[in-house]
Amino acid sequence: MRDDSPVKNGRSCRRVTFVGMDQRDETGTQGTPDALTLGRRVRHLRTARGLTLDALGRRVGVTPSVLSLVENGRREPRLALLRGIAEALDVTVADLLEAEPPSRRAALEIALDRAQRSAGFDRLSLPTVRPGRSLPLPILEQLVGLHAELARRDLESVATPEEARRANTQIRLERQQRDNHLPEIERLAESMARKAGYTSGALTHRTVTRMAEQLGFVIVYVDDLPSSTRTVTDLANGRIYLPPASAPGGHGLRSLTLQAIAHRVLGHERPSSYDEFLRQRMEITYFASCCLMPESAAVAHLAQHKREKDLAIEDLRDAFGVTHEAAAQRFTSLATHHLGIPVHFVRIGGDGAIYRAYANDGLPLPTDVTGAIEGQLVCRSWGVRRALTRRDRSSESYQYTDTPAGTFWCSTQTGSGTTGAMSLAVGVPFAHATWFRGRDTTDRHRSTCPDEGCCRRPRAAAAARWQDASWPSARIHQQVFSALPTGAFPGVDAREVYAFLDRHAPQAATGATDE
Repeated sequence: MRDDSPVKNGRSCRRVTFVGMDQRDETGTQGTPDALTLGRRVRHLRTARGLTLDALGRRVGVTPSVLSLVENGRREPRLALLRGIAEALDVTVADLLEAEPPSRRAALEIALDRAQRSAGFDRLSLPTVRPGRSLPLPILEQLVGLHAELARRDLESVATPEEARRANTQIRLERQQRDNHLPEIERLAESMARKAGYTSGALTHRTVTRMAEQLGFVIVYVDDLPSSTRTVTDLANGRIYLPPASAPGGHGLRSLTLQAIAHRVLGHERPSSYDEFLRQRMEITYFASCCLMPESAAVAHLAQHKREKDLAIEDLRDAFGVTHEAAAQRFTSLATHHLGIPVHFVRIGGDGAIYRAYANDGLPLPTDVTGAIEGQLVCRSWGVRRALTRRDRSSESYQYTDTPAGTFWCSTQTGSGTTGAMSLAVGVPFAHATWFRGRDTTDRHRSTCPDEGCCRRPRAAAAARWQDASWPSARIHQQVFSALPTGAFPGVDAREVYAFLDRHAPQAATGATDE
């Protein structure tokens, strides 16, 4: 039996194929009910005639258990059995094959049965309710309504990748309107860093530890953090759990600690939507960046290098002991507001797809129909992508690119991440390249994207030669089929986290767990 259409308004509109049986469609003439609707029709006609399962079974020549399976939609009757049931009930086979349930109650019983056979119901680990005649109609209606709402929420969660993309796009546009500068967080972060003893240069691990202590937290390094988390904060016992250092003195653990305490400093509540979750992630990342590269010190550094016409992301990186990407993103939050320089930042993977990007300088970032940029391919002529083809990737490369929106200069650094090769660029319009190291590059290319003739459409000769003589096997990214994980903290395995906290909490030594 094939079942491929939905339930609407509590009534079955499902299209089902019974092998060897006449079929009538939903409009009237050639469609059949599914097993549940058929079974409920048999039950309705049987009880209307005052017959028990035993009595009908004797007339048809089958056991009551077989008829029970048919009436509950758990067995599809063969044509011979269906004809026997029709004859015993004094109806035609066509009467039994009516696609509509025989009554409103039958429709509700069918809906409840279907709901209790769904994967969503299985996850609830609740006992099933048999929709028998003794179940009052108002309760039946309420149960069906509750299951319908649960199903709607499941469908809503499946749609959340689109929801998240829209939310992320909205946040990016808001940041663009504010030149990616959040003064409230800037002031708060610098005040806390100064209070903890920061003076100049790189923010030390000891200073970060003092910042945590001022909020009542101690930092604990563990090697068994839940795999779905980067850090775990024990609010009850004032602990921030971090992974062991992968590189002594690295920027990573300072940033993780600062992001963990940022939730407390910024007064975050448990997120109730993906929009709120993404905004919180943006804010804690911004806070950590402001602490690692305090505004006053970073602006002084950048202003001095601008006067010398020697701005370089690598110098900002080295001055504050952070990663190249962290320095590049920090530059976008300070360059326009303090230096009057519009700027763009683009990070792509080895396939040329955007991982993260920001632009307030007019660079025509590729977008989908919703305005989202994540996953979109950048032009092959852009510096950020051409850098991936260079043999020497040990140093920054520079390039001018002529686009339909004007000419842009960019500085690009390549590297590798957890997902493979990556490339990130910081760039500005042609007129502002004068402030940067690398402005004298002679490397210049032309891009006409989004015109597909620029770099996406194959050359005519190659297409003619290979279009019918090749068959590539596409690599599928399985994540495109998955909904974003649900929960207050999307993607976090709560069971794993709570078991971790039980192991490490001070009272764990007494054996007080409920595993």
